[in-house]
Amino acid sequence: MAGLMTIRVTSNARDLARGLNDFIQKQVPFAIAQGINRTAQRVADVERENLADTLTNPSPFTRNAVGVQRAKKGAPTAVVYMKDITASYLEPFETGGVHKLNSRALLNPKNIRLNQYGQLPRNTLAALKERPDVFIGAVKTASGETINGVWQRPTDTKRVSLLNARGKRLGKVNKLDTEQNGGRGKLKLLIRFGEALPVKKRLDWGARARRTVDQWINRDLEAALSAALKTARRA
Repeated sequence: MAGLMTIRVTSNARDLARGLNDFIQKQVPFAIAQGINRTAQRVADVERENLADTLTNPSPFTRNAVGVQRAKKGAPTAVVYMKDITASYLEPFETGGVHKLNSRALLNPKNIRLNQYGQLPRNTLAALKERPDVFIGAVKTASGETINGVWQRPTDTKRVSLLNARGKRLGKVNKLDTEQNGGRGKLKLLIRFGEALPVKKRLDWGARARRTVDQWINRDLEAALSAALKTARRA
């Protein structure tokens, strides 16, 4: 559990048990845990909605990263947390700063298919490195700009068939256009490398959690204790 993305839900409701008879007092710790867990679950639900509302089309991995460690009878504190991997790259959305990079540079896809969440599919970069018509490096363009990234060389498909390691023809080639660049065709930029960009959005993870706790903790505890008292009277 990452500290910055962790919320603890607890209460001083044990004070309510003072003056009650012994039988009812035995029900109180369990009722307190139930009430705290109800509020903790509300916090988790709010934070999941928050992820979906704040981030652009987050993946299921990100949306499902909110977890709850439930309170117990002998440990009346629940913990709502963001799983470590997700917390590591969402931390700038809480504290500010720049996006966390999964590599040494920001991968800015240009001429390559993305998945349904607008992200570069896993292992895409590794697969591109294996292609004979692809290289990674810096290229100086006709305008004088130097661009570092993943490039695809033009291929004369009438003369050359590119094969993978299993001997099958590679698809998605950059077909040679002899009318460009003196008959040599043009390189195609697949992925551009760049610097990490500042995070502009904020999750306000902690503030939302505190508001939810303040709104519900007393009501949830009251409902749980009321149910425990009814059970005790029937016993």
